[in-house]
Amino acid sequence: MDTATSPDRGELTYRDAVPADVPGLVALIESAYRGESSRTGWTTEADILDGRRTDTEGVTQVITAPGSRLLVAERDGTLVACCQLEHRGDAAYFGMFAVRPGLQGAGLGRTVIAEAERRAALSWGVREMHMTVITVREELIAWYERRGYRRTGTLSPFPYGDERFGIPQRDDLAFELLVKRLG
Repeated sequence: MDTATSPDRGELTYRDAVPADVPGLVALIESAYRGESSRTGWTTEADILDGRRTDTEGVTQVITAPGSRLLVAERDGTLVACCQLEHRGDAAYFGMFAVRPGLQGAGLGRTVIAEAERRAALSWGVREMHMTVITVREELIAWYERRGYRRTGTLSPFPYGDERFGIPQRDDLAFELLVKRLG
């Protein structure tokens, strides 16, 4: 277990998720993106997607897949954030990023993403971090750009009809690849 000082308060503890964490992780991710609880923070997707953001099977797969990990951030033993890291050659993929809605906007997300980048570079020797973001999430994309990510213009279609990713409320959704050079 590693610790770091949070810009908000107290000390964060980082560790890789284990199967016993799955229910809490699903609840955290859902609360950050879907439903009324997500409106407390600024990462909500509630206006563009209904349905679920993830499920037990999806989180378990991230935890158990080779070359993949789900980094957990805790404060005083309470789960406050998480993110997926997946080794993909010279790059790492960053996803499933969630910060407890009531803690958003205080620098916690910035701290967690910096730790994720550090760990990916150290563990796998990767030179880039990749992520995909729904293109209509302009405020979120701008936040990532302030963290050093750049838009690539490389788009992939939103999986309409696959409710594992949510139920779209609009017909113009797509993902854009964002990239950050590490080191």
